[in-house]
Amino acid sequence: MWFWLALGSAVFAALTSILAKIGIEGVGSNLATAIRTMVVVVMAWVMVLVTHQQSGIRSIGTKSWIFLILSGLATGASWLCYYRALQMGEASKVVPIDKLSVVITLVMAFVFLHEEFTAKSVIGCILIGAGTLLMVL
Repeated sequence: MWFWLALGSAVFAALTSILAKIGIEGVGSNLATAIRTMVVVVMAWVMVLVTHQQSGIRSIGTKSWIFLILSGLATGASWLCYYRALQMGEASKVVPIDKLSVVITLVMAFVFLHEEFTAKSVIGCILIGAGTLLMVL
């Protein structure tokens, strides 16, 4: 199931890029990011309410609050950078660079989460990096 959800994430991320590139024409990138964020917030809370998970907010520990807030700040920074880059550059060049986050995540997961970094992971990182270079040069 996780595979299909991850694939769905990739498809919706691709749609996000195309729709955003069309939508930000003549709109400031920060304003566009704020509008997108409002939509995401409403959608997320609708899902919480529909799945009856709102009572779980009381049981969230301090550590989880801290890291979820930090994650939110990182997401906000990422979106601000992404929308500005998308406004200034071609989607076909901005998106591959943005997807270098895969390589960066693998390295960070190894360093901070002590996840296994296998030969396949190294080869994958090299191929993603090389593919990104080929697409943007």
